[in-house]
Amino acid sequence: MRLRDRIGVSTPTQRRLTRLMQLSLIGMLFVGIERGSTGIIVNTGIGLLVAQLPAVLERDYEIPLDAGLTLWITGAVWLHALGTVGLPGAEANFYATIWWWDHLTHALSSSIVAAAGYTTVRSLDQHSDGIHIPPRFMFVFILLFVLAFGVFWEVIEFAVSTAAAMMGTGTVLTQYGLGDTMLDLVFDTIGAVLVAVWGTAYLTDVVGILSETLNTRSA
Repeated sequence: MRLRDRIGVSTPTQRRLTRLMQLSLIGMLFVGIERGSTGIIVNTGIGLLVAQLPAVLERDYEIPLDAGLTLWITGAVWLHALGTVGLPGAEANFYATIWWWDHLTHALSSSIVAAAGYTTVRSLDQHSDGIHIPPRFMFVFILLFVLAFGVFWEVIEFAVSTAAAMMGTGTVLTQYGLGDTMLDLVFDTIGAVLVAVWGTAYLTDVVGILSETLNTRSA
């Protein structure tokens, strides 16, 4: 049984929560504009774009995501955007004042990256007779895929933060040091493990639809 079934969150409730977070992302974007904060504007703007991804996949590629997966994606970008905004009137945001916020958002974001990698590779595995990926290797692949992406992201954070410091401008990404980077990678791994263990239960439908789409287009 899936987690959302255990806690009794119905599909209409999941859709309402998703819509509420999408609307609040718009509100956070206006907060960033009002404050003149490039970091808030960029992070909430990207969050809004990612939140529209499920609708784009369904409209343009006929790959529908169920309400739970849409909530998962939207929730991850919403928490990240909220972390950059913080409380009204506060001098620092949640990333600076709540020690575990960065770890939470890293775990959620890495789980989405892992889910994207898992879905793509499993679909190719089912679509092509020339590709066979043993289940045990799939677990290893997800971990390596997420860790590689995590290292790449940390390099980007370092480069952006360094460039902003040299130019004396505000930064949209913040690097808090080597210790924080190592913890980020640890929580990236946690997100990857969650998908590697429970990916089949939550992503099988999407894998099947994507595999059918590949078969149809190659026929």
